[in-house]
Amino acid sequence: MATHPLLSPENLSKLPMPRVLLDCRPGTEPFAAGHLPGALHADLDRTLSSATGPGFDPARGGRHPLPSLATWANQLGEWGITPETWVVAYDGASGGNGAARLWWMLRASGHAKVAVLDGGLKAAQEAGLELTETVATPVPAAPYPVHPWTLPQVDLAVVDQVRSDPAWKLLDVRSPERWRGEVEPFDPVPGRIPGSLNLAWGENLNAQGRFKTPWELRKIYSALLGDTPANHLAVHCGSGVTACHTLLALEVAGLPGASIYMGSYSEWCRSGKAIGKG
Repeated sequence: MATHPLLSPENLSKLPMPRVLLDCRPGTEPFAAGHLPGALHADLDRTLSSATGPGFDPARGGRHPLPSLATWANQLGEWGITPETWVVAYDGASGGNGAARLWWMLRASGHAKVAVLDGGLKAAQEAGLELTETVATPVPAAPYPVHPWTLPQVDLAVVDQVRSDPAWKLLDVRSPERWRGEVEPFDPVPGRIPGSLNLAWGENLNAQGRFKTPWELRKIYSALLGDTPANHLAVHCGSGVTACHTLLALEVAGLPGASIYMGSYSEWCRSGKAIGKG
C-alpha cells in the first residue's frame, strides 16, 4: 500500500530508516552548490528520462521519454533503493522540476514508500534544514525488482482519439500563454493539442509554494472533471514532467486513476497532427 504522497519538511527527520533522499533539480550545478544532507542527485535528463540516451528523438516520445525498465531498475539499485526503502524526492519548484516525476516513476514501477517533500528545497530551508556541499555515498543494492509501468498511460494515437471523445477530458497543465500558443520556449511549434483543456500545474500550490489542502484540490478538479470520472482524464504538459505534478495533486485530492501522455506536447507538435491556438 502506498504512503501519503506528500511529506512536510518538519517530518523528514521522523521518517524511519532505511531511507533515501533524492534531489531532483535539473543540472549538476545547483546540487553541487548545496543540497540537503545525505541527498543523492536524480537528474531529469540522465536518470529520470532517456533524453541523453542513444537514438533519442523528441518526435518519438517527447523531450523526456521514460528510460527503459532495465535502466531504471539498475539506477534504483545504484541509489541503494530496495522495496523496503523510504524515498523522499524534492526539487526547487515545489515538485515541478522533477520530484513529482520521480514519485510517479517509482509508484508506476511498483514502489510504495515514496513521497514528495512538500514545498521543496525552499520550504526545507524555511523549516531550518541546512544545506551541504558534501556528496553522500550510496550503498548500492541489487537492481530493483521493477514491475512494468503499472500506472495508466496513453500514447499519441490514443490522445488523438480521446481529444474529441465526450466521454474523456484531455488536460494540458502548461501555462495559459503556452496553451494559447502565444509563447513557446522549448518546442518548435507554439500551440496546443486541439480539444484540450488548460489548468496550469502551479494552481496546485498555495501562496507559500506548498500543495493546497486535499479539500481545495478536490474542489478544483471535481469542477474540471464534472461528470467525467478520473480514469477518463488524460494529463499532459510539454514533456511529461509537470503533468506528474498534477497527477500527484489528483492523488492528494482523492481522485486517482488519471492517465499521463508522457510524450506530451513536445511529441504532438512534431507529429504533423493538427495544432490549436487562441
